[in-house]
Amino acid sequence: MRRTTLSTAIPALVAALAAGFLAWPGGRRADAAPSTFAHPGVTVSRAQLDFARGKVNAGAQPWKSAFDQLTGSKYASLSRAPKPRAVVECGPYSDPDIGCTDEREDAIAAYTDALAWYITRDERYAKKSIELMDAWSATLKDHTNSNAPLQTGWAGSSWPKAAEIIKYTYTGTWANSGRFATMLRTVYLPDLLKGSNSNGNWELSMMEAAVGISVFLEDKSAYDRAMAAFRTRTAAYVYLESDGSLPKTVPSQHLDTRDKIVKYWQGQGTFVTGLTQETCRDFTHTGYGLSAISHVAETSRIQGQDLYGTDVGERLRQGLGFQSKYELGEAPPGWLCGGSVKRGLGPVTEVGYNALHNRLGVPMANTQKLTERNRPAGSNNLFVAWETLTHGDNPS
Repeated sequence: MRRTTLSTAIPALVAALAAGFLAWPGGRRADAAPSTFAHPGVTVSRAQLDFARGKVNAGAQPWKSAFDQLTGSKYASLSRAPKPRAVVECGPYSDPDIGCTDEREDAIAAYTDALAWYITRDERYAKKSIELMDAWSATLKDHTNSNAPLQTGWAGSSWPKAAEIIKYTYTGTWANSGRFATMLRTVYLPDLLKGSNSNGNWELSMMEAAVGISVFLEDKSAYDRAMAAFRTRTAAYVYLESDGSLPKTVPSQHLDTRDKIVKYWQGQGTFVTGLTQETCRDFTHTGYGLSAISHVAETSRIQGQDLYGTDVGERLRQGLGFQSKYELGEAPPGWLCGGSVKRGLGPVTEVGYNALHNRLGVPMANTQKLTERNRPAGSNNLFVAWETLTHGDNPS
């Protein structure tokens, strides 16, 4: 008997999804904010944390080596001193970098320490995570210069992951959690919800941050706004044959001719399933976009509105598979990016691979090979961290 999986079922749904959102019975959208938010619920759930903790404590691989990688990193250092600034200024490619790296890395460190706390129950890690979050919430007022929107997306993706674990699992005191929430609400969220008309990885990262912050704040309106922008951008980022002869576009970008679309897609004029808007730019930025898609889909799943069963899941599956094939070394054909690609996808496949292949049973041979080759997946030092530990073959 042929098994019905996402790979066989989704094509029939894509056309129906193109005009709007998939609705649950009663008219509820598949991406709508839940009636009650689940915590911790940003990218990783308590059940997933418990699974990882059990594997690490049992010395099982690859989780033990992934945890050793985490604790051996600079982000887990208990002597780390936070470096907050009132105004973080980030120019193109973070030049100038006035607090940009400090903010991103302190946010990753706060998340790293939160994970270390949960797995070890060593209170020092929880206190260090709180110290980092408190330092920034007492200081930060604004982000400026051209990369400010992307900076809010990158740092804003890590902060709520840390805060969710600490607030909902640490039994000690976090006296300034309200001030931290105010920082997320006033410094990050308004800028994130404005979106971006730059390359697609910008807005995808920004919506990842906005969704995560909305969960922490339990802000249903912001969650719905961020999800709507995310769905539109995801459809415009990964091409499916069912989209038609040209990729979908974001209305605010006014890409209303083929020439404009081809230029925006880095000069790529042949469109095949799994190609992304930035494939022919480089795989590194493509990885940022695919990672953000997987993180939002995972948060949605934890919150009870599973986007993996919509076109988001199919675009993620195809995007990961297409890029993985060439990341593994296959020579690109002449019609793809002029016959040359810039590899460097990064540690971004674990979340999507686990959800789609391990949980839903979807074949993902190239993604599986790349994921297993890259284990344990570390951090990209921007907003991705420790996903072999949290999501590697995690059934929870």
